[in-house]
Amino acid sequence: MLTRRKMLTATLGAGTWLQGAEFEPAFGDPNQRTKRLILVHGRGQQERDPEAIKLEWVAALQAGAQKLGQELPTDIDILLPYYGDKLDGFARQWDMPVAAEIQARGKPEDNELLVFQWQVAEQLRTRANITDDQINAEYGQNERPRGPLNWEWVQAILRALDKYGPGMSKQAIELFTRDVFLYVTRSGVQDEIDRIVAKEFTEAPAVVVGHSLGSVVAYHILRTDRRPLKVPLYVTVGSPLGIRAIREQLLPLRFPSLPLGAWYNAFDTRDTVALYPLDSDNWPVAPGIQNYGGVRNQTDNRHGIAGYLNDPQVAARILDALT
Repeated sequence: MLTRRKMLTATLGAGTWLQGAEFEPAFGDPNQRTKRLILVHGRGQQERDPEAIKLEWVAALQAGAQKLGQELPTDIDILLPYYGDKLDGFARQWDMPVAAEIQARGKPEDNELLVFQWQVAEQLRTRANITDDQINAEYGQNERPRGPLNWEWVQAILRALDKYGPGMSKQAIELFTRDVFLYVTRSGVQDEIDRIVAKEFTEAPAVVVGHSLGSVVAYHILRTDRRPLKVPLYVTVGSPLGIRAIREQLLPLRFPSLPLGAWYNAFDTRDTVALYPLDSDNWPVAPGIQNYGGVRNQTDNRHGIAGYLNDPQVAARILDALT
């Protein structure tokens, strides 16, 4: 009989990258199934119905399961803690601009965000192999010195990313970096979002899936929560954790010390914010994180959750932990 674990092994083919692919043993009592699945969404979900978001995630995961000839178990408790409106409210409360607005505002307090956005943009363009010549072409004849506090220079990098990089538009990168900046640098924002999400974490075993900013939120909770949470599997998809400017805000890095069976990171090499895998170079923790770079995300920006959860290998990894 072909088990899900054997099916997952069989699906590993050319063009995939699975670091540390050996599966962890069953978590806890092998006779007790994990029946909770916690889904942690990313940014840009304001003014949406949380139930509709959850249904999108579940439909995508079910599509991935069906590619394996399987079905998502019907007796699991699926939870999606919603913080979209709260994050949007914080952006307005803090009067937090995107990079394109900083010059017009001319506020010195915006410099911290500008430096952060420059750091992220610089690291993304390096990984995306965008050349100095391509950025200089966007910068034009401007004689101002290039640097993180030069608004025009940061904009030139973002335009080059939009034009030559994979996936995300300039505006999407600006909004993404603003919201991540809010979460990783403003303790009040972080505390409130963590509180909302952590309410769904209990001592009952749960598989946790974090997408985009949600992978940062879930990691921070798993690393700092003092309860004996039981997580047989933590899955990150489209995660920006490997970007140096973001990971430096989360130091010291460590594998969550609570009972965590395995950490599985899936990414599309065309997903702009997930270009850095969580390997020993970008996320040096022990035990190591399992990286799978074979996702071919079919969404427009290569970052959408549907294109991650309907990947059969991602689906199989989650199903394996739930059965």
